[in-house]
Amino acid sequence: DGIVTRPRLALVAGGVAGYWLAASSSCSFAVFSSIAVAFVAYALAGGWRYLRAAVLTFPRDFRAARCLLGTLGALRRMTRLRLGIVQLFAETVAKQPEAVCFRYEDEVWTFRRVDEYSNRVANLLLETGHSPGQVVALFAESRPEFACLWLGMAKAGVVAALINYNLRAQSLVHCLRAAEASSMLFGAELAPAVKEVAASLAEMRLYRFGDGHGVGESLDGVNDFDKMLAGASGQMAPGQQFRPDSTKDRLFFIYTSGTTGLPKAAVISHHRFAMMANTVGIILNIGPSDSVYDCLPLYHTAGGILGVGQAFLRGATVVIRRKFSASAFWEDCVKYNCTVAQYIGELCRYLLAQPSRPSDQGHRLRLMFGNGLRPQIWREFQRRFGVKQMAEFYGATESNCNLINLDNTVGAVGFLSVIAPWAYPLKLVKVDQDTGEPLRHPSTGLCQLAGVGEPGELVGSIVRGDLLRDIDGYVSKAATEKKVLRNVLRQGDAYFSTGDVLCMDELGYVYFLDRTGDTFRWKGENVSTAEVEASISSVLHLADCTVYGVELPGIEGRAGMAAIVAEPAAAASPEDLLDCLSRDLPGRLPAYARPLFIRFVSRIESTGTFKMMKTELRRDGAQPDRCSGDPLFYLDCRSGRYLPLDESAWAAIQRGDIRF
Repeated sequence: DGIVTRPRLALVAGGVAGYWLAASSSCSFAVFSSIAVAFVAYALAGGWRYLRAAVLTFPRDFRAARCLLGTLGALRRMTRLRLGIVQLFAETVAKQPEAVCFRYEDEVWTFRRVDEYSNRVANLLLETGHSPGQVVALFAESRPEFACLWLGMAKAGVVAALINYNLRAQSLVHCLRAAEASSMLFGAELAPAVKEVAASLAEMRLYRFGDGHGVGESLDGVNDFDKMLAGASGQMAPGQQFRPDSTKDRLFFIYTSGTTGLPKAAVISHHRFAMMANTVGIILNIGPSDSVYDCLPLYHTAGGILGVGQAFLRGATVVIRRKFSASAFWEDCVKYNCTVAQYIGELCRYLLAQPSRPSDQGHRLRLMFGNGLRPQIWREFQRRFGVKQMAEFYGATESNCNLINLDNTVGAVGFLSVIAPWAYPLKLVKVDQDTGEPLRHPSTGLCQLAGVGEPGELVGSIVRGDLLRDIDGYVSKAATEKKVLRNVLRQGDAYFSTGDVLCMDELGYVYFLDRTGDTFRWKGENVSTAEVEASISSVLHLADCTVYGVELPGIEGRAGMAAIVAEPAAAASPEDLLDCLSRDLPGRLPAYARPLFIRFVSRIESTGTFKMMKTELRRDGAQPDRCSGDPLFYLDCRSGRYLPLDESAWAAIQRGDIRF
């Protein structure tokens, strides 16, 4: 604050002093003197920092302002004409019906084919009694049909719930119930997972589609969606297609772990889909001449909105891969003549670990966009693979806080304008390192803003009805309210709390530091510590435990670690407990959520409200020499069992001989 406040005071004082000194001269000279002295006083008081930042960042901010106006224009048109994603997609089809929308393996899907397939889906859903507003879960691996199915649901007014295909057992059932889904469409490859929970889905209509990639699993009472679809009409008059009453109506749900508890269904409205996809498309100049390589899961925002949206709204070709392959990545980019590709940080590290190939620089990629790229490998990645622009971004599915790096500034996830901070009102507020709660001024009760170089939680001003500042939140109103921070800069205001700690430099560039609260990120997924703790406690019969994320050398994100209280008089030994975890956790948690490290402790400190204290445990990490001699174990991913973690094993992890 002092960088701005003190120079402003000096500016006023200097102006008054200059005018007083030249008061006996002519009026014009007095004004000139006033301005000159004020400027000098402003600069000497520290204003030169602001002037320098303004000069250096003006081109960046001007470009961003133009893109922001473009996005606002598209959103205003959408709101004025009451256009949903279905209507916007129809406009794209009308412009280029025979252009390629999706490529998948050896399949080519033109915009006309996508339109007709989704029409069949809509007609079939309406014929089978599905009505606007109902929720249908979509549980499948990535392929063109995934996007076409939710588009067809939207044409019928049905809301899709996009389920993470890694989920199993309780987590899967929870997501289906949280969305209040009346039916589920699942890929045949996931039939074993559905069969496992079929008894809990007795009232839900089940539809199976696809060839299952060789997975054979019979299920009673399941409808063959492909066979039914063959008899449905591929034609649908524009008047028959569902048109939302408001662009804020629900398009589909995407699940996020938020900060606590089991996965929550975040609402993606027609407006939010268009805002996110168009913003990326406009800023990065993605259009019909581009081919976008999308190897990320389509149930996620990155792959399913930022990727697919470039086809549906911007007319680009999107190349879909069922699952990411480090060995096939560059060969695919060459094969499909891709110009743009998506990434997450882990993906970039896997690519760098691959042996050199001619395809490393034999591609035509001009741009990659994504999040989680470590500053330490940024330049090395660009140098080896010859990608000119890495557009790192920050975004949360359910929030109004979105940032993007426009100019290849290494390590930055985006920027906040130094010249006009009011134009995009995101703030960094100081937080307590132990509790994650915002620090407030004792006298006013308002939040303390983080200064340049200081860590702070990113929060975004909520303005209801505003095209950029409103939030859709979660299906659960209570869950949404928990993410709203009140009385931030003034009494009565409201900001969205991201739970992420960032810092900003003098030019406004913003850098991701860490997550607050009870969530950490691993393998590109948000892991809820509360969910993992509940699963461990259940498996170990209510044993006290706490889960947290720990850093590993040279690896993005944080690996899961559980501290478990080992009772000296307990019948079960630590080895018995580890056997239980190895046997039972795979059926309760997706692979990315299972703790990679276990630490047995005699007790866990707690707060007055019995909340486990994790700060010291997190600082200790998984390093044996920091853990006070407590028994430590790591998950051997090949055998699925926990093995002792001693100094030699830790050294092997550091060398990369033991991998996760």
